[in-house]
Amino acid sequence: MAEERRPPGGPGAAPSVLFLHPDLGVGGAERLVLDAALALQARGCRVSLWTAHYDPGHCFAESRELPVRCAGDWLPRSLGWGGRGAALCAYMRMVFLALYVLFLADEEFDVVVCDQVSACIPVFKLARRPKKVLFYCHFPDLLLTRRDSLLKRLYRAPINWLEEYTTGLADRILVNSRFTASVFKDTFKSLSHIDPDVLYPSLNVAAFDSVIPDKLDDLVPAGKKFLFLSINRYERKKNLALALEALVQLRSRLPSQDWERVHLIVAGGYDERVLENVEHYQELQRLVQQADLGQSVTFLRSFSDRQKISLLHGCTCVLYTPSHEHFGIVPLEAMYMRCPVVAVNSGGPLESVVHSVTGFLCEPDPVHFSEAIEKFIHEPSLKATMGQAGRARVKEKFSPEAFTEQLYQYVTKLLV
Repeated sequence: MAEERRPPGGPGAAPSVLFLHPDLGVGGAERLVLDAALALQARGCRVSLWTAHYDPGHCFAESRELPVRCAGDWLPRSLGWGGRGAALCAYMRMVFLALYVLFLADEEFDVVVCDQVSACIPVFKLARRPKKVLFYCHFPDLLLTRRDSLLKRLYRAPINWLEEYTTGLADRILVNSRFTASVFKDTFKSLSHIDPDVLYPSLNVAAFDSVIPDKLDDLVPAGKKFLFLSINRYERKKNLALALEALVQLRSRLPSQDWERVHLIVAGGYDERVLENVEHYQELQRLVQQADLGQSVTFLRSFSDRQKISLLHGCTCVLYTPSHEHFGIVPLEAMYMRCPVVAVNSGGPLESVVHSVTGFLCEPDPVHFSEAIEKFIHEPSLKATMGQAGRARVKEKFSPEAFTEQLYQYVTKLLV
């Protein structure tokens, strides 16, 4: 059994780190996990990444640079049609994954890094040789689901308790922003004695620097000068409709010759296995038809890294629409590509976007968003000045070097 082997790292040796993640897709959490694993690997750690589901064709390309192994994908993702019981199934999948790693996998490791689902932590703490666990809290899961009915509240009550209890078993807890740290303290009352450390996500800038952007002729109709871009998963909480509604407001504010040169690309992570992705994509399509925006909007699903970089390079600015987003990696990606950001003035963007310097922070309504968008049409030079300021900010505050060193120190201190 893995827990009975000798610790693989000797005195002074870089630790062996095992990452555990529920589903290795294309979201912000997956981006951070990959960046963290690659950072520790570059720092000399032996790294392995375990997940319940991994499709190389529906994941960031950097995943191929890591040893990724799967277990438990045969377990259900939900209990029946409509995605019901997804949280319970995610807990079961992660607990099974942890048990598999401990008792069936040929793995030796010093530290476990897990995120999103804390239910697996007790498995590692109750082993014959308890493992050190670092838990990265992107945002409390109990705040990410609505409780519209008594049945849903009864279903969530034990899950919420389990999340709070098992999170507290981690040896160290990291969060992605000061905003998330404050929410963590307000939400997990029994963990008020814990002060989570803030580790901001960073960018794998080498991946951005190494790509020569493609032309966007296949995605953008001819004659479009002002290209606005939304990047987010096709989920209702991302408020993608705000970008479309802002476009409607913008149309009423512009002369026809300017409006005809405006185009919006709604690019987002899309998984056919996720019912909400399918439903929300259809909802947004209907909204475009009802608003007569068909000639001004392009939908792009599950785009490649190369397409994303090309879009960021060619667009006028990025529209980032989620409210109370715990951090959000898209604003960093945009700013590094010298692309200004129009974001909602809450959550993580308050810590990444500097208002009127690297973009604009707005109230989450179509009028304020359209006013910010309009500035780039009347003052085209804003893209260059704000874009340059954005790149400088990412290099200063969110560099891969700072992220790597901070994470490495957190991991190694667990073994002292």
